[in-house]
Amino acid sequence: QYSPDSVAGADGELDPTEITFPGCSCRRSSCELPECPCLSRGQNYSSLGLVLAEQQEQPFSRPVFECNSLCRCGERCQNRLVQRGLQLRLQVFRTARKGWGVRALQPIRGGSFVCEYAGEVLGFAEARRRIQAQAPQQPNYILAVREHLHDGRVMETFVDPTRVGNVGRFLNHSCEPNLFMVPVRVDSMVPRLALFAAADISAGEELSYDYSGRFHNSPGASRENKPPEEENSLRKPCYCGSRNCASFLPWDSSLFSSP
Repeated sequence: QYSPDSVAGADGELDPTEITFPGCSCRRSSCELPECPCLSRGQNYSSLGLVLAEQQEQPFSRPVFECNSLCRCGERCQNRLVQRGLQLRLQVFRTARKGWGVRALQPIRGGSFVCEYAGEVLGFAEARRRIQAQAPQQPNYILAVREHLHDGRVMETFVDPTRVGNVGRFLNHSCEPNLFMVPVRVDSMVPRLALFAAADISAGEELSYDYSGRFHNSPGASRENKPPEEENSLRKPCYCGSRNCASFLPWDSSLFSSP
């Protein structure tokens, strides 16, 4: 079932459509700093979209909070981007070795919002139950995102587009990707998993991101800390073809462990 936005999972633990953030009282058509509390919460968009990872001076990423339906600013506010959904022409196509993939049908500037990875938002228990119920040959679409907060807490988000999802489910992994993922919050603390262009992308180029969450692999880094050989039997081979290919797709071993 195609859905442009994430939906509540069958476990009913999280509802990504629930509005819990207060809206700003900005009277302008487009919010500006320092008046807007939404903009003051974290990183802001530039005229091109999101600042590329390698251009950030701080060693950590700042959160992104968009204005929401309770805000008084206009629909054209510069702080409304991911919520507008897909604006680019993309194509799902059959690759030689990786199954389905997605390519751009138009040039995309670096920093631009491309699409969201949408699906059912699950709690940890249901995500683990679904993964452990899968046969080894079945494709796994469940994405686990962990955000490390300044006080040591870790926020987990699990999105499963197996049954309900959008074009993002067809994006392939690459150890040298041209997209990077950023959790963007609009209505609540349940983030939207937004994919932005890591560099200028040409029309016809396949779109990919690093399933592990790294923006770019340094030479040899992906081969460090190899998992035990017994775990490799559970992992799927990587066919990205990049110079620094890690040989296997990234995976989250905690979802395979017993409670």
